[in-house]
Amino acid sequence: MPPSPETLPDALSGALDQLSARPAELAAAAIALLVVLVPLTWRTTRTVVTIAHEGGHALVAVLVGRGLTGIRLHADTSGVTHSTGAGRGPGVVMMFLAGYVAPPLLGLGGAALVATDNTRALLWVALALLVATLIQIRNAFGAFAVIVTGGVLGLVAVWAPPEVRAGFAAALCWFLLFGGVRAVRELQRSRRRTHRNGRRGSSDADQLAGLTGVPGGIWAALFWLIGAAATITAAWVLLF
Repeated sequence: MPPSPETLPDALSGALDQLSARPAELAAAAIALLVVLVPLTWRTTRTVVTIAHEGGHALVAVLVGRGLTGIRLHADTSGVTHSTGAGRGPGVVMMFLAGYVAPPLLGLGGAALVATDNTRALLWVALALLVATLIQIRNAFGAFAVIVTGGVLGLVAVWAPPEVRAGFAAALCWFLLFGGVRAVRELQRSRRRTHRNGRRGSSDADQLAGLTGVPGGIWAALFWLIGAAATITAAWVLLF
């Protein structure tokens, strides 16, 4: 039953009071959103989302029993994960599905740690994942990007005061959430341009379409829905 007219203002007032009591969390969200929306800062930091994206492919490839042969990250913020094994089947579908959903799901998992004051644990887990990724990197730019990202996380984890560490961890989670959603929107626009020009796409959504027969647009929409749901859930966890 929808709230009555008498209770709706009270509910809104309570929500605003709850938000006003969390200025640090709101500031972290605002900073992350600004970084993702401004073209210059987005181009500079988008590789972090690509690292999470390719890491998702790599992790699932290992979990489904494929042979992981390497990850390459490029200066244009694209990336590719190479694996060996069967060319079709549920494992391959799961591997291609994992890329675009990895950044927002990592952001949601990080938000749960931030909400329980485990920010140091979050940063050390992120560092461990970056070390595992670095082992699989097969090009110089990729190694540079992972080392720089890990260096920043390490400095914050070891040297930053608790309040700075908490704010940075929250902003990182928001960045993965917002950045993951923006990456999917870029995918959708890129697919429209590619198909308008009569070319066949090679994105994760197109690969999934070829493997399953489900149109690539449906897969792209699923990526977006998962990212949006993760962002809404994280907002509830961190702000309410």
